[in-house]
Amino acid sequence: MTTAKKRPPGRWKAGESGNPAGRKPGTGEVAKIRAAIADRVPELLAKLMAQALEGDTSAARLLLERAVAPLKAAEQPQALTLPDGTLTEQGRAVLASVAAGELAPGQGAALLGALGTLARVAEVDELAARITALEERHAKP
Repeated sequence: MTTAKKRPPGRWKAGESGNPAGRKPGTGEVAKIRAAIADRVPELLAKLMAQALEGDTSAARLLLERAVAPLKAAEQPQALTLPDGTLTEQGRAVLASVAAGELAPGQGAALLGALGTLARVAEVDELAARITALEERHAKP
């Protein structure tokens, strides 16, 4: 005798709604508040603008925060010539440039990170070449 496993009542399959008709979008309390505000936006903006022009710094700040994107610090690109030596010598050249003020600290950190990644890639390449050489030397004819 086999017994089929039944779902408990009130449980639905994954992705299946218990109320497919459901509540219509935009009928909740938040939607009603947004609709009420949307009707009065021009008046609110005019009042806020008037307050800002009269010297209300909070109103001016609110307007500027919403209307003007915040400025982000940007570092200017800087040309840097690295020595043709080892990765260690190149890393020292980057640190020297940062110390001399020729390169921004953020750019120096990014370059050192890139050199570290390059070192790991070179290490993987070297290990792959060594494994291939060992396999060729010890291959059975």
